[in-house]
Amino acid sequence: MTTEQLELLPLVTPDYAPEQTIQQRFESWVAANGWVIPTVEHLIARLIDAGHTRVGLKQCWEVVRYEYGATTGDRFKANNDFTSRAARLILARHPEWEPYIETRELRAA
Repeated sequence: MTTEQLELLPLVTPDYAPEQTIQQRFESWVAANGWVIPTVEHLIARLIDAGHTRVGLKQCWEVVRYEYGATTGDRFKANNDFTSRAARLILARHPEWEPYIETRELRAA
């Protein structure tokens, strides 16, 4: 079996102030790890190109988590609270993907 190699760079964990919201922590994390969102976008595009009518962002997030751990031996330090924010960021960057990615109302700031 062959799989496409993802470009995985070292993860950076920013210093978060205790009073920061999830959104603020997400924005800091994305700024420190600029390769993650494009990697997730790449996986989403592959699924859409393969004919999938629905794509779970969490599915792609977990593929990156798995590949990062299998490739680097390190943990993919990305809070699961970030996936809903990542979905919104990706949809803002790719509005044409709205039919493929479902979002729900945010419950926390």
